[in-house]
Parts: sequence; C-alpha cells; structure tokens
Amino acid sequence: MAVLQVRIDDELKRQATEIYDELGLDLSTAVRMFLKRSVLVKGIPFGTTVDESTLKAIIAINRMRDISEANGNSKMTLEEINDEIKKSRDENKKRKK
Repeated sequence: MAVLQVRIDDELKRQATEIYDELGLDLSTAVRMFLKRSVLVKGIPFGTTVDESTLKAIIAINRMRDISEANGNSKMTLEEINDEIKKSRDENKKRKK
C-alpha cells in the first residue's frame, strides 16, 4: 500500500476535517473516495457536492445514530423497530379512549 503526503493550509485541513467528521468520515477515507471517484469518472469529480439541506440531514442521521448507540438500541432489527412502533401506537390509542 502506498502512502500519500500532501501539504495543505492548516485552516483548510481543519475545515475539511470538520465537514468529513460530520459525515462520519475521516480525512484519509475522504481522500480515497475522491481518488476512486476520479478514476471512475476519468476526471476531477467536482460535480459531487452536498447541498446544505443534505448536509443537515446527514448530520441529523449521525446524531441519531450516536444517541441510539449510547442508549444501547443501535443493533435493533427492522422487525424489532416496527414492533416498538406498533406497541407505542397501541398504547397511544388506549390512552385516547
């Protein structure tokens, strides 16, 4: 495996790292993704951007994942999640009666 060293401005690295952290990526993974995408499109993949609303959604999903892991329910199956939703709805119906 090769090692790639790149000199960049400290502030640029900080800003990029902050964005990639919010996306759940480390800087090395983001660079590998960039290089793989470049090979795939046979050029510079600048068309691959995240708009503000998408970025906010990704941040929210990552926060929900962190909360789920902290509460010990991140390994629930879809069936278990649906069962919990059904139980909650049934309880709400009983309370309204």
